[in-house]
Amino acid sequence: MTDTAVLTERQGHILIVTINRPEARNAVNAAVHAGIGTALEQAEHDPEIRVVIVTGAGDKSFCAGADLVALSRGESLAPDDPAQQAWGFGGFAAHPISKPVIGAVNGFAFGGGCELALMCDLVVAADHAQFALPEVKVGLFAAAGGAFRLAQQLPRKLAMEYMLTGDPIPAARAAAFGLVNHVVPLADLMPAAIALAEKIAANAPLSVQASKRVALGIDEGRIAADAPYWEHNTRERAVLMRSEDAREGPRAFAEKRKPVWKAC
Repeated sequence: MTDTAVLTERQGHILIVTINRPEARNAVNAAVHAGIGTALEQAEHDPEIRVVIVTGAGDKSFCAGADLVALSRGESLAPDDPAQQAWGFGGFAAHPISKPVIGAVNGFAFGGGCELALMCDLVVAADHAQFALPEVKVGLFAAAGGAFRLAQQLPRKLAMEYMLTGDPIPAARAAAFGLVNHVVPLADLMPAAIALAEKIAANAPLSVQASKRVALGIDEGRIAADAPYWEHNTRERAVLMRSEDAREGPRAFAEKRKPVWKAC
């Protein structure tokens, strides 16, 4: 794992966290997981940090999800430390903090990348950004929270359409239905995200944090209402990953051919 997979920068009371793997479309490997999770822990325990911004390096990808190349080499996408593993995918999917988190989505947020965006409290997106949970196209499902969070954050029938087709949601349409707060040109993305963060940071920090905890039901670092979803998620994933289709999807993707589904 390298120290440069995730970069952090402080601007006043704001911590900017950047996934720094543009050559891999900012895909999540163990180093990204540890880097994001550690940055969130730093923010949570530093009273001088009032808002976190999460973004990706470059202008094409916020995060492409899991690093399939790393997986193909037999690498784990999570660190060995059990405490860090408990943070969930990307160090964030099951790691709510009291400090507000703004996603500055600078390109496509697909699969696990979309799931990271769904964990953000607010999202500012570049006008060319897209969001998608395409797991169903390769025999998997959005098991890092996307399968329940998309339905919580979009009108249910719209969420079902995008989740069951795996089609991308353009930034403007995502904003129209409340998945995104603001859509701006790419050049304005970070200034807009920072301006929003500064507006929040100007408020009483303990009041902001209490408001977030109450709104999301965060208690002792967990969202209690999510527990049944995670339990169901784990059961469904265990069954699915034993199926032939779960092996066929990634294999067909790697071989650049249409998968042959057997529903078994």
